[in-house]
Amino acid sequence: MNSEARGSALDAAISDADFNRLVNFVQGQYGIDLRQKKQLIVSRLSNTIRANGFAGFKEYVDYMLTKGSSEDINQLLSRLTTNYTYFMREMGAFDFFKGRILPELVRKHQRDKCLSIWSAGCSSGEEPYNVSMYLMDFLGAQAAQWDTRLLATDLSMEALNKAKRGVYELPDTLPPAWKKNYFVQAEGGKYAVAPRIRNNVIFQQFNLMEPIKFKRKFDVIFCRNVMIYFDQATKKALAERFYEATVPGGYLIISMSENLDPGTKYRRVGASIFQK
Repeated sequence: MNSEARGSALDAAISDADFNRLVNFVQGQYGIDLRQKKQLIVSRLSNTIRANGFAGFKEYVDYMLTKGSSEDINQLLSRLTTNYTYFMREMGAFDFFKGRILPELVRKHQRDKCLSIWSAGCSSGEEPYNVSMYLMDFLGAQAAQWDTRLLATDLSMEALNKAKRGVYELPDTLPPAWKKNYFVQAEGGKYAVAPRIRNNVIFQQFNLMEPIKFKRKFDVIFCRNVMIYFDQATKKALAERFYEATVPGGYLIISMSENLDPGTKYRRVGASIFQK
């Protein structure tokens, strides 16, 4: 049977009831809206279903909803979401961070010398490492006197494991000085994040549907290209939780392809940047 025929057979094999059960489970637990993604679900899960010996979608969905382990759930979510990111993504946000937010934060924290920044939905790690490089560049020789450690979270353990390894192909857009100062050459023409940058990021698995109860509130929250997976009600509720987790005067940075509910308590200060 050719691949097109197999895809059609599998599409027919997943009933509306099983599709809805899986969609409701993923959205209810993790906020990810897959209601318009039936073919994506079929194409991305078919090999997983076969490899794990399930007779079909019904048996797989039954198992995931009743007995699925954390490893099974991680595998499911990794198949259904796209952990795509890269260094220097959406430079406008980084320019605003460097030009306005960083000077403001350094003035504000001159006494305690402690910044609180969260990369929510950090994927494979480029964003928090990128932010760390901006911090080190801005603080220069004073960087050692500051606590600039970032929290970086993601739902996917697969993405987090890649982030912790910190080995990448570097884009041409990366400043040559950063390549020299913040990376070491690895095998296959790739580069590993240097220890001073790697040690500045604390990676942790976290589901953005859960209450946000970290020890400190945040000066800046980056949450870019994450809410594209959520419906409007889920995005609104998440923005409200972010607002409560942001210090007065702090910032939320989202992507250019996203927006907040018009009734948000944040005020817009840039194309994709909001302030409490």
